Amino acid sequence: MGCLVSQLAAKFAFFPPKPATYQIKKRDDGKLVAASTTSSHSQPIAIEDSCMDVLSIQTKRGNNIVAFYLRNPYARLTVLYSHGNAADLGQLYDLFLQLKQNLRVNLIGYDYSGYGASTGKASEYDTYADIEAVYECLQTEYGVSQEDLILYGQSVGSGPTLHLAAQLPRLRGVVLHSAILSGLRVLCHVKFTLCCDIYKNVNKIRKVKSPVLVIHGTEDDVVNWLHGNGLWEMAREAYDPLWIKGGGHCNLELYPDYIRHLCRFIQEMENITTQTRLNKIRNTLSLLKRSNSDNNTCCCTTTPKCPQCFKLKSCSSCCCCLPKCPKCPLWKLPKCFKPNCLCQCMKCSCRCSICSCLCAAKCSCL
Repeated sequence: MGCLVSQLAAKFAFFPPKPATYQIKKRDDGKLVAASTTSSHSQPIAIEDSCMDVLSIQTKRGNNIVAFYLRNPYARLTVLYSHGNAADLGQLYDLFLQLKQNLRVNLIGYDYSGYGASTGKASEYDTYADIEAVYECLQTEYGVSQEDLILYGQSVGSGPTLHLAAQLPRLRGVVLHSAILSGLRVLCHVKFTLCCDIYKNVNKIRKVKSPVLVIHGTEDDVVNWLHGNGLWEMAREAYDPLWIKGGGHCNLELYPDYIRHLCRFIQEMENITTQTRLNKIRNTLSLLKRSNSDNNTCCCTTTPKCPQCFKLKSCSSCCCCLPKCPKCPLWKLPKCFKPNCLCQCMKCSCRCSICSCLCAAKCSCL
């Protein structure tokens, strides 16, 4: 029964365009080139780009997948893009050009097994082998290390993205675009994990050690916004999310906030070095150790005395003496709607700017 449910979920997960929107040919010099087949002309139109390599990569499961590698001479980082359903590289080529130029990055996108001109048949574990093969190609052919890599997963692409991200502790960053908690959670709207489930991102997100940017449309009728919000809440190092008001599942790129927020994320990731991250971890651990040695003090000890009880000890008569954030020692106490009180904002329940928890959050609504 479990196997049947898993097969059913897989059928709902993969919809490769038929026929493919492009084809691959080999020139006389042995170089691969791509040609679009969606034009009204009888002959395919070549996708000409001197800064793009068309690659055929063999996976450990025996499939040959196609990838487009777009170079930007000013790039400091590389983006590995895992696309969503019902799309292939021919449809995504224009988007790749825009991202390469606007984000100032190198970008590699690939078609899963059974998509586009890639051989084989799409399945969960084939997509895992696909992204692993592309990452290995980036390392061997282009010298890209995980420290200079950002993984980007859209919709179903969030599955292979988080699969690889969970294995790379020094990854520069992760972008989850209209991502899913798991396959069955989309199909059946369940709140628990079954053994037959596919793309169990709800379990893998906790293993990702790099900054995670979540982008989701509030009116997504394919993958509910709660999927993106759930992944953001569980991320160990969550970046400011982008909730696009009115955005659906396949149109987020049309909103100006999309590219602006991505640019800001990329710029901040460029400024992060390995030494910076190590120093941040050391400082966090040091502050955490210091705060644990002072567990008997109230949150008021780092702020003026509680305006209601005038004590530095925990009291039950005011809202000021909330417990410290259990995840983050770098918390800040905002103003709340009660006069002169320095507690968590009860109106908006905004989250801690460091670890996204709800206690002792930094409020910006008042």
